Amino acid sequence: MEEQQNALPFLRETILFLALSGILIPLLQRLRISQVLGFLGVGALLGPFGLALWAEHFPWLSHLTFTELEEVKVLGELGVLFLMFMIGLELSAARLWSLRRWVFGAGTAQVAVCGAAIGFIAWSFGNPPGTSLLLGLALALSSTAVVMQLLSQSRTLAQPLGQASFSILMLQDLAVVPLFLLIAVLSDSGSTSVPWLVISAVAKSVLAIALIYLLGRRVIRPLFRSLVGQRQPEVFMALTLLCTLGIAGLTAMAGLSLALGALLAGLLLAETEFRHEVEVTIEPFKGLLMGLFFMSVGMQTDMREILKSPVLVPLSVLGLFAIKSVVASLVLRAGGFNWGRSIEGGMLLGQGGEFAFIVVSAAVTAAVMDRPTAQFVMLVVALSMFATPLLARLGTVIRKHLEKHERLRSGGGFAADGPPSLSGHVIIVGYGRVGQLLGQVMSRQGVSYVAIENDAEVVARLHPAGIPIFFGNAARVELLERVHAGHAASIILTMDEPEAALRAVEAVHRSYPHLPLLARARDETHALHLLRAGATQVIPETLETGLQLAVFALQSLGMSDGDAAQLAQLEREQRIAGIDRPS
Repeated sequence: MEEQQNALPFLRETILFLALSGILIPLLQRLRISQVLGFLGVGALLGPFGLALWAEHFPWLSHLTFTELEEVKVLGELGVLFLMFMIGLELSAARLWSLRRWVFGAGTAQVAVCGAAIGFIAWSFGNPPGTSLLLGLALALSSTAVVMQLLSQSRTLAQPLGQASFSILMLQDLAVVPLFLLIAVLSDSGSTSVPWLVISAVAKSVLAIALIYLLGRRVIRPLFRSLVGQRQPEVFMALTLLCTLGIAGLTAMAGLSLALGALLAGLLLAETEFRHEVEVTIEPFKGLLMGLFFMSVGMQTDMREILKSPVLVPLSVLGLFAIKSVVASLVLRAGGFNWGRSIEGGMLLGQGGEFAFIVVSAAVTAAVMDRPTAQFVMLVVALSMFATPLLARLGTVIRKHLEKHERLRSGGGFAADGPPSLSGHVIIVGYGRVGQLLGQVMSRQGVSYVAIENDAEVVARLHPAGIPIFFGNAARVELLERVHAGHAASIILTMDEPEAALRAVEAVHRSYPHLPLLARARDETHALHLLRAGATQVIPETLETGLQLAVFALQSLGMSDGDAAQLAQLEREQRIAGIDRPS
């Protein structure tokens, strides 16, 4: 029996993790609890510093807990690799460039100021300069997983504050590359000065990015093109794993970390035409792999440290939040947000992040940081992540209070950056090809209109050209108020996404039930849903395409233009009348 166990090392731990995931993920989704916090909590409860401490007195607990730290590290390393790979996959050059002002401006300012402030505090507590610098930069990074989930739950990711927060997180993710290189330099530094260490780390970062570009151009894209032509899913999966683990192995051979290699692999594939296929391939495993990482982090967190330092630990968590929230709020304010939105975003970004766990673990392995310091830092970061949902909610309350006070002080007027006062205008929701055609027609007829678009790139391209287009989600009542929907002649929805169109129709009809609402529908079923949600008139695009083709076909058979058009109109009226309207 023992030989069979040795043949499959960590089999019990793997089965236990899969069982917990199968129960935990659906339960957290049902209770609307952050999966990140749920996995952290379960890891701390069932890890070597949790219930496993009583396994000697209650033997049955050994079957339900992770008793050895080595078991945790093996599972956690796999989770780290794929977490880094998935983050790298999000960091395409095109995405970085479209948000470059926020990514490289606001993101760099946030990391630099927070890193300097936290590093100085760490140095004042007696840490060496190199370790203090590493701690400052590591703790300056926020949790991409926690923040993104909160933004998704509140449906604010597509709004300006959500995009600005995401941009800052992107820069923080990129900052991991020089942090790993800094660890490598510190481990070999001896008495080398800190400024020289920073210069060396930056130089190596530039060299690494250059190698990423060359490798992506020369090897990865041609390899995928030559081997995925038969469209076999197993081949694609094997190539993705080969790319991830192979590049991670190369960085390890070069004296850098496996996690850095996985991040570089994601960056490489993000620059190819296979990026979306890779995302679809790994999507079923995404939640499981992230759960593996965060559960392993929770297992390595010793909550008994709170009892040892009942004052210092809570103060450190509050201090970390205070420093990062203040800096992020000032950065967002400098970027043009009002104080309410700035404070809300600052409190959202105030926690420590998952990269702190990765960087600190790597620093301990490289003998750059002692284990007690690392354990204390990991506990502070874990507790700050647990506190994030509550503090983010507090930030929203503060923002609403400040905005209410501002409205009362200004007599209920609109903000200075809103559109000018309008009446009798048309609101076009969705400014793609159909929306732009409508806008051109309105302009030629002298009709005032305002466009709402949730694609930041489209808005950034057209707004400077004088197009009255604004970024946002038409399902938000606040945005409808800013474009004076109550005084509009009509609203036209041209979005291509059925769910987004349905939510917008529901919101408009709920707030402005008497406003004419015209909507583009994908088909007759979608048209029925929109009518039941409150749309005044719908145009199913498949119906119009079919009728146009029918007209051309009848004309080719000798029918006159007038008769063909009359027949199409009769068919149109019958089909639209046949869609059951709500009673």
